[in-house]
Amino acid sequence: MKSYFVDSFTTEPFKGNPAGVCFLEQELGEGTMLKIAQEFGFSETAFIQKTDQESTYTIRYFSPKKEIPLCGHATLASAKVIFNNTDLNEVLFITSEHLELVVKRHNNEIVMEFPIYETTPATIPQQALSALGLKEIINTVYSPKNKIIVLEIADSRVLQNLTPDFDALLNSCEDINGILVTASSTSEEYDFHYRYFWPWAGTNEDPVTGGVQTFLAKYWGEKLSKTVLRAFQSSQRTGSMTVELRNNRVLIFGHAVIVLEGNLAY
Repeated sequence: MKSYFVDSFTTEPFKGNPAGVCFLEQELGEGTMLKIAQEFGFSETAFIQKTDQESTYTIRYFSPKKEIPLCGHATLASAKVIFNNTDLNEVLFITSEHLELVVKRHNNEIVMEFPIYETTPATIPQQALSALGLKEIINTVYSPKNKIIVLEIADSRVLQNLTPDFDALLNSCEDINGILVTASSTSEEYDFHYRYFWPWAGTNEDPVTGGVQTFLAKYWGEKLSKTVLRAFQSSQRTGSMTVELRNNRVLIFGHAVIVLEGNLAY
């Protein structure tokens, strides 16, 4: 099976968020896909299969723990491989939940059209704040569609220096996929920073997360009265992207770098 390792939301190898991309020639069982995702060890591995429709592919995403309904950086990685190996300028991905994702070449970037999901006011257990090392928060909301708690804090430097106790964090909440911590940027280059911790559903920390822009872009867009924003993920690998709110969709602009190509024996 033709497979690739791709670093997403970066122009440099070994930065951004690595994803596995596997091109299926035939149907593959969920158990096998999960084992492959575990073997690769990335936060996400995408499994792509061409359909009978022109420039249309099905796409499924697996973390080392479970299937994930939607993933931004693995979608970007998949599009990068397709655009690199074909003359296509636009592809349509259809997810396991039948969500249609249009992805296009845009100058030297790739732009993905994702849905926008709402957030609701929420609370978070004190044990979770302690596990994160946070003493003060500005706001707490929840994305029901993504099952993610969002914490806004005042200082992006505090965000960058967080060193969570992941065992304590995992035991502090139930029935969620992750906790996202975000702060406004002190740099003119970016509008907001964020980090995403998700030991409940994937790895301890996702290096650069595109799928959370389905709710985070709107959150900051309303807060800053902007429709185009620059986001920076303050993880160890770091990564960045531009997001644009347009016609009840969020456009996610990013780069990706293919770092390995080969054939997987399974």
